[in-house]
Amino acid sequence: MTDEKIRALIVDDEPLALRGLKLRLQNYPEIEIIGECANGREAVKEIKAKSPDLVFLDIQMPGLDGFGVVRAMIGAPAPLFIFVTAYDKYAIDAFEANALDYIVKPVEEERLNDALHRAREALKSKAAANRESKLIEMLASLSDDDRDRIKELIADPAWTEKQRYSERLSFKDGTKVVMLEAREIEWIDAAGDYMCIHAGGKTHIIRETMKALQTRLDPARFQRIHRSAIVNIDRVKELHPHSNGEYFLILDNGAELKLSRSYKDVVARFL
Repeated sequence: MTDEKIRALIVDDEPLALRGLKLRLQNYPEIEIIGECANGREAVKEIKAKSPDLVFLDIQMPGLDGFGVVRAMIGAPAPLFIFVTAYDKYAIDAFEANALDYIVKPVEEERLNDALHRAREALKSKAAANRESKLIEMLASLSDDDRDRIKELIADPAWTEKQRYSERLSFKDGTKVVMLEAREIEWIDAAGDYMCIHAGGKTHIIRETMKALQTRLDPARFQRIHRSAIVNIDRVKELHPHSNGEYFLILDNGAELKLSRSYKDVVARFL
């Protein structure tokens, strides 16, 4: 999927918002905008007719709203949905509707980057699942027991995730290579051109970009909470609201991290 275009549809009843998002997406050469819709009913028709990979979907629209669009696709091949809305009150409902991501208007470049990164990874996983299905067909000559066992493995989300993200990661820290269990990583923050990985009471300094590092981490466990910080959500014990829509996360080791309001949709994952 990395070498292919991501075919995207934009759905928004506000022409200005639609044009603004379209202009931003033009900065991403891998995104091919195949259509624009002004309401939910148009969106359902376009999705069924054009089969986009990704849909940027407004929630509040006259007639059929964004959630109605998602419900209309139940039982049919559906794209990935990223909700784009002016209201953050829908965040929990959006994730319950299995949205890939949720972005609050006005769309910030950094949040759009993160959402598209998540889309790329999800589409890679989807392509891998399709390849696995074809493999099952190719193995039709195997015994019934063997075929059933393969199907069980592929259907197991834990097995699928294990293939994509290693539970053991290697990092070059100075002149040595450090091996870390993913679950041991507490949080990661940026320090200039370097990344600081905090694990087991130690800090490992590596020369790697935040973007590159994020591709190696399982998004089900690691979440971006600031432009320069990633946290292992399994290590978060408390969540404290702060001013201006920000939060403070308290980890199991007592560390306190700030969750930027640009990433406040992440809060829904703790509720």
